[in-house]
Amino acid sequence: MTKRLPVSPAPGPLEDYARNFDDLFAARAQREGFRRYLEGLLLPAERNKTLTALANTEPLAGAQRKEAQSLQWFLSESGWEPRRINERRLKLSFADAATVPNENGVLVIDEHGDRKWGKKTAHVGKQWLGNMGKTENGVVSVSSLWADEGVYYPLEVEPYTPKHHFEGGKADPRFRTKPKIAQQLVGRSVAGGVPFRAVVADSFYGEDDEFRRALSELGAGYVLALKDSHSWWHMEGTIGALWEAALAAGWNNADDPGEWRRVVRTFRDGHQETWWALEVEAGPYGAEKAQRALVVTTDPERLPRLLTWYLTTNLPAPGFEEAREEGGSPLLAPASVGEVVRLYGLRMWVEQSYKQVKHALGWSDYQVRSDSAIRRHWGLVCCAFSFCWWSCAERLEVGAPPGIVVEDDTEVVVRTASSGTTEGRGKKERASSSSSPAVMAASAEGGKGMAGALGNAVAILEGIQ
Repeated sequence: MTKRLPVSPAPGPLEDYARNFDDLFAARAQREGFRRYLEGLLLPAERNKTLTALANTEPLAGAQRKEAQSLQWFLSESGWEPRRINERRLKLSFADAATVPNENGVLVIDEHGDRKWGKKTAHVGKQWLGNMGKTENGVVSVSSLWADEGVYYPLEVEPYTPKHHFEGGKADPRFRTKPKIAQQLVGRSVAGGVPFRAVVADSFYGEDDEFRRALSELGAGYVLALKDSHSWWHMEGTIGALWEAALAAGWNNADDPGEWRRVVRTFRDGHQETWWALEVEAGPYGAEKAQRALVVTTDPERLPRLLTWYLTTNLPAPGFEEAREEGGSPLLAPASVGEVVRLYGLRMWVEQSYKQVKHALGWSDYQVRSDSAIRRHWGLVCCAFSFCWWSCAERLEVGAPPGIVVEDDTEVVVRTASSGTTEGRGKKERASSSSSPAVMAASAEGGKGMAGALGNAVAILEGIQ
């Protein structure tokens, strides 16, 4: 076998990371392009991370320089497979005790839209871009992200292709709705043995009956949001909506909460917030039924829209496990009210990750049109994201929040979980996220984990450069 020619090494720890992928690239130019692309994504830039910016050449005119042309070829024309790169990235994350997924985390399903002009780019179309809050011409992707209180990172991403790209429109067998794509992402994670406590997603997926049914058939637990207007068929004079159940729960004040239960959420920065949770017993929902519904809010009297969650879950309530088997699917471990709140609170990590991959790592800055090139760019951004954990996890303050407040029927107990840094990769301590029958919630919101890892990785590369 011909000996492989060496490539110009990437700075410091990035070279150690990149070597793990070398066997997936057939040509020296591909291995070189992989390193240069990750360098460009990770280093700070004053302009968008287009190919000319990644190659550090001037816009427009610089596109003809060999540095930019080589990255263009690497992204659009070379013969490497992004699926295999993603599999290797996840293998590295799963092999590290600091980032290995566990059964206390969640699988977050969400979508993200990027504004794109023109009509020739793959998957582009005038469609709803949720992160922008309006309908625009753009590309939408559906992603799965694993998260717990300490770590979060993307697993897979799939583009959504609007119906006008298919000759038969929605009737074309190749057309997939966003919930269908999400269902396939969850199915691949389950088939791949990725552990998680529940799938969490916003109301777009929570309102989809087929999506919920598919998750139950997979044997996956879920905690999904519902619209604040969510209702069901009911007899006149009975409760027919979640907000009606909330109003009928007998709230007077914090000392006389009626059916509402106090939930003390502890955040990564140590501060605590008091929320209130209601287990709804009406219509198709109840602790002994196939689906439970909860209303969680900071103010049971006013139910502020931005601070109120309407949730549904197939996780059984403690004491009702045997009544919850759905169609022969495996029984799921019971979850208290506090555990359900904790799990949905972890969904907020996906919003934080969007800020980092879009603003720091250039998720939407690609200037290519083909499906394969777009997928490659997204895969490389995910590699840059995971590299930050890989290189810097042992330097971070990790673990559960320092104070988890558990309130039971008789007293308030404060349990302290370790959150200090442990020297050495793979020695991160995690606090158990199991919740008692009492009310408990530990939220991941407000954490500095990935922000610190990203900053450390950039600082390392800048220092070496």
